Amino acid sequence: MSDHQYKFNVAMSCGGCSGAIERVLKKLEGVKSFDVSLESQTANIIAEPTVSYDTVLAVIKKTGKTVNSGEADGQAMSV
Repeated sequence: MSDHQYKFNVAMSCGGCSGAIERVLKKLEGVKSFDVSLESQTANIIAEPTVSYDTVLAVIKKTGKTVNSGEADGQAMSV
């Protein structure tokens, strides 16, 4: 089974916002790599097949940031 690619559009206003998302993603088991961009307001995550979209979404929402949209392997998902 191949890795999942998740993409989220997250409202971030400063470096502290993107830093908070980076910290929670670092702690999440099964996340192979991620790129959080303050400039494009996105978080791109590559995760093992065992890590679900809902798990990653919940972790990002725990930071208190607003998730505007999300994709899993190129398909639009509900937030």
